[in-house]
Amino acid sequence: MNLLLIAKIIGAALSLEAVLLILPLLFAVLYNESLMPFTIPIAICFVAGSLLMRITDKENKLQSKEGLVATGLTWIALSLCGMLPYLIGGVVSSPVDAFFETVSGFTTTGSTILTDVEAVPKSILLWRSFTHWIGGMGILVFMSAIVKFKGGSQMNLMKAESPGPVVSKLVPKAGDTARLLYFIYTLLTIVTLIVLLILKMPFFDAVCMTFGAAGTGGFGVLNDSCASYTIAQQIAITVAMFTFGINFNFFFFIMVRKATQAFKMEEVRLYFAIAFIAVVMISVNLMKQSGFEHPLLSVQNAAFHVSSIMTTTGYATDDINNWPRLSQCAIIILMLCGACAGSTGGGYKVSRVLLMAKAFARDISVQLCPDRVRKVHIDGKPIDENLIRSTGVYTFAYLGVMIFSVILIMPEGKDAMSTVTAVIATFNNIGPGIGFNGSMGNFAPFSDYSKLILSADMLIGRLEILPILGLFSKETWRKF
Repeated sequence: MNLLLIAKIIGAALSLEAVLLILPLLFAVLYNESLMPFTIPIAICFVAGSLLMRITDKENKLQSKEGLVATGLTWIALSLCGMLPYLIGGVVSSPVDAFFETVSGFTTTGSTILTDVEAVPKSILLWRSFTHWIGGMGILVFMSAIVKFKGGSQMNLMKAESPGPVVSKLVPKAGDTARLLYFIYTLLTIVTLIVLLILKMPFFDAVCMTFGAAGTGGFGVLNDSCASYTIAQQIAITVAMFTFGINFNFFFFIMVRKATQAFKMEEVRLYFAIAFIAVVMISVNLMKQSGFEHPLLSVQNAAFHVSSIMTTTGYATDDINNWPRLSQCAIIILMLCGACAGSTGGGYKVSRVLLMAKAFARDISVQLCPDRVRKVHIDGKPIDENLIRSTGVYTFAYLGVMIFSVILIMPEGKDAMSTVTAVIATFNNIGPGIGFNGSMGNFAPFSDYSKLILSADMLIGRLEILPILGLFSKETWRKF
């Protein structure tokens, strides 16, 4: 275990966080707000990061196991430093609440303990939304784009942090892949911001909503989330959320003029199909039972929430608690499904749904015709049996962590729907559940104990289990 290099990576991440904190500091100057919530964390991150980065290591090479440890510890360190603006700014008084809010931001979850966001200083709201953008593509992926490591270190960091069953290079070098991903990410972010400004959304709101949509997080700047915005603005946010839930390989193929190959991606096609079916089913159900004044309003409302929940963003224009049961059940299924791998969205991932469905169909075929040899193919390429096996193991762990988390917080005595959907919402990095923690509610009623469990769920879900749970394994820390 190369602890020196791991410490150096944490130092580099903290130094980068110090730089990123300058943006909300500028907003504090712009809106004539206190600078202390940001100057102190900047100083702490800069000093701690500089000291850790002075560590010298001749190898400068990170193995796969060390990549997992470095990723897990880095995200915890970033969250501990990132919560300081909330405490210093007096937005919250409890360290547990501040940690919960920060982890929710970095993991692009969007679950909140704040009961009145409109009373929070704009600079802190900006930092709150900016953490979504930072965590959306991954801060270690960003570091891989600007810092060079020897051997396969960069790829090991990207594999540990990037969501999905497999992480592939868009171009031969991992560093170049990271730079290309951030170029696409930044370009789409700028386009989203420009569209919202053209639609006359206030500048501050447009910036924060763009960060949230791009990172597929759900922190808003209004107490009613997106309900107060115009229909045109809501449609723009719908399209933005859905776009950032698409596998970024799709946009790479578009960039290199391989549109045919892009639209042949089975994962993307299934992503579109699931969303379309869900919108049709929910909009029809809303028209029949909820009494919307106009059918198109039902479609628009359904499309917004399908896009929000499936991409694990969490924005809302309506209180889902008031929806018919069928629509609520559809929303819960979308919570579990998630967005595409290689996107900023969370959840189980459409790629795993596709892979498991094809593996199931293959196994049924083999049972019926034992002598027949058949491999699973996706996008015309055969899938390694080890990947199918590891996806099955991940599925077991995925369900196991959620069930165990529900058991841990059930003794608190909250109603079953709120408890279960709180775990689903945090572990899948969605944000709102159904119940008092729904789209127009918050997580403040939970105890500090439950908030810590749910914070752990957010980290475990965002990093897809191993980087966090691996920290508690003896095998991880063995020398050989």
